[in-house]
Amino acid sequence: MLGVPSTYGILVEAEAAAQIVQAAGLDAGSPFGLSIAQGLAGIARLPVEQQQRLVRAAARRYAITAPSRSANGPPTSPPRPAPGRSR
Repeated sequence: MLGVPSTYGILVEAEAAAQIVQAAGLDAGSPFGLSIAQGLAGIARLPVEQQQRLVRAAARRYAITAPSRSANGPPTSPPRPAPGRSR
């Protein structure tokens, strides 16, 4: 979906989890450590609306702090067209 090879999906997932835990004001520690699992377990006990706010806050924070793309970075795939109706 993002042009990231599926073998790196676990890294993307770990980064997303860390961002959400940090948005909750918790220490994320290592991307594969126990603190992220504990943080996510605590977040799972929150009301759905609060969980959604944390995910949105994490996405905003990541968009602000994410490294910019380098001109020397790997080529990206062109965006895929939105699915349309067939007649």
